[in-house]
Amino acid sequence: GTNFKCNSVSVDLTLDHLRCSMRTTKHSPFIGLYLLGFWIAPVSLHPQCLDFKPPFKPQEDLQFCAMYRNFGCCDSAKDQELMSKFYKIMDNFDNYGYANCAGYVQDLLCQECSPYAAHLFDAEDPSTPIRTLPGLCPDYCSQFWLKCRSTITLLSDDLQLAQAEPDQVHFCQHLELEDPDYCYPHLLSNEQLTQNLGHVLADPEGCLQLCLEEVANGLRNPLAMVHANDGTHRFFIAEQVGLVWTYLPDRSKLEKPFLNITKAVLTSPWEGDERGFLGLTFHPNYKYNGKLYVYYSVEIGFDERIRVSEFRVSPGDMNEVDHASERIILEVDEPASNHNGGMVMFADDGYLYIFTGDGGMAGDPFGKYGNAQNKSALLGKVLRINVDDNDRGPLYRIPSDNPFVHERGARPEVYAYGVRNMWRCSVDRGDPLTKEGKGRIFCGDVGQNKFEEIDIIEKGRNYGWRAKEGFSCYDKKLCANSSLDDVLPIYAYPHKMGKSVTGGYVYRGCEYPNLNGMYIFGDFMSGRMMNLQENKNTGQWNYHEICMGIGLTCAFPGLINNYYQYIISFAEDEAGRRSHIKPLFVCPWSHRQWKRFFKHQISRLHTFKASFPNQD
Repeated sequence: GTNFKCNSVSVDLTLDHLRCSMRTTKHSPFIGLYLLGFWIAPVSLHPQCLDFKPPFKPQEDLQFCAMYRNFGCCDSAKDQELMSKFYKIMDNFDNYGYANCAGYVQDLLCQECSPYAAHLFDAEDPSTPIRTLPGLCPDYCSQFWLKCRSTITLLSDDLQLAQAEPDQVHFCQHLELEDPDYCYPHLLSNEQLTQNLGHVLADPEGCLQLCLEEVANGLRNPLAMVHANDGTHRFFIAEQVGLVWTYLPDRSKLEKPFLNITKAVLTSPWEGDERGFLGLTFHPNYKYNGKLYVYYSVEIGFDERIRVSEFRVSPGDMNEVDHASERIILEVDEPASNHNGGMVMFADDGYLYIFTGDGGMAGDPFGKYGNAQNKSALLGKVLRINVDDNDRGPLYRIPSDNPFVHERGARPEVYAYGVRNMWRCSVDRGDPLTKEGKGRIFCGDVGQNKFEEIDIIEKGRNYGWRAKEGFSCYDKKLCANSSLDDVLPIYAYPHKMGKSVTGGYVYRGCEYPNLNGMYIFGDFMSGRMMNLQENKNTGQWNYHEICMGIGLTCAFPGLINNYYQYIISFAEDEAGRRSHIKPLFVCPWSHRQWKRFFKHQISRLHTFKASFPNQD
């Protein structure tokens, strides 16, 4: 994600589409947007293996698929298996055939070791069988067919491929991917994804322009930034490995971590690992009870689980957690390593909300209707529990008005269902004067392979997955079920705009009233920053792009107009407790935690302050 913070100076940022006339009152609340961006080596597309686990560095060198010896999806045993298959195929050819086709055969076999194997073999679409050959770009496919079509039936036992083999056009159409970003070999050198890193390209028409300022750096894989709402104006940044750092109001970082549970957290240093320390929130009465709650991945025996735990701050040090105070509130088995959810927060009703993923793999294949539609499962849900007064008795209670308390077979913790993998949610503070919108919960729900969506969470509602993805039917049989009774997203966008939504916040500042009510969010993969604004007459949400300031807009000391694209999270600073209110957005570079983090290569996190102009 990316994090904004406002400057005390007045900055002339042009709001091209949103002309507004504003003046600053000396004692009026001042809201800045913080953008946390990571300045890192260019990261790749969302990597994932065929088993939906993250890629890794093999413990032993690969001899055959050596191009993936440093990072990929094969260990030495799989490498040897592919080598044996290669020689078995090539034994059918003479020297001329070997010289012409050995390279192609090796390339195609070794894509099982690619960090992008799940995409190359279209494993994320459960409606079709996993491909036996990787998705090929048309030009490469044509060359392969012309030179080495005789290898096709040796490489694959797919009858459809065999039937298509005599016709070049038909064959290559069969190997095309719906998402061309992932086709081999252009995937490895896709200029659209490697050039202009750090810049968000957008049509300036209708764009809300921002400038950024760094407020924090030197972090690894950060993905959450929160405040304790205790009047100290500290903020806390969590790293995926299980560390939480304290930052003082002057932006200085304390040397000792606030929390360190790295030994318990299940994650890895490889790109694409969606497990880890994923969420952090402080109790609304933290100032008095010292309680905080964390959401992280663990391994128990051979089982992977998500765990929500309660900690207390140390009685003798307000900047350190008492690590011995951990109490496990909830654990849920994870059948796969992806789609771990990760949001945990308190809403206006004082209850703890927990947002779980659907369990992973692709298409929520668990059970007859999937986890998300199964109210007896805790995966693919929004959970709501009461953790007040839990020092004695049960660690949590069920709110009496939870919607499925009296439904036979349903888990009473369930507040809403039918979600896929909600990544970052927030509570609307409401209009500063009228309080309109106060308490609404906004979430970004990461899509399967076509659409990303923004939802407003309501009690007892079904958000459609796996029947629907965005506004579109995904499982056609479920989609046609008259009892589905799902609520549609307020906005959905296709994968040509971005492939992994990151939920954000509704702007509720008084400094810039024309921004009031805008929901600002982003996309991890494309780096787009976007906003939605509700039309009060129609109830529809209108979309606008957010751009970086151009020309002299950001020509002030400390301000910049670019950031690396990987927006992982948004956050909000302590607000309403002093005259200057500073909501902020946090964007680490990982998502759904995709990050490039090697043992001796620490990426730099930058937190930025985004300034809106005063306009007369």
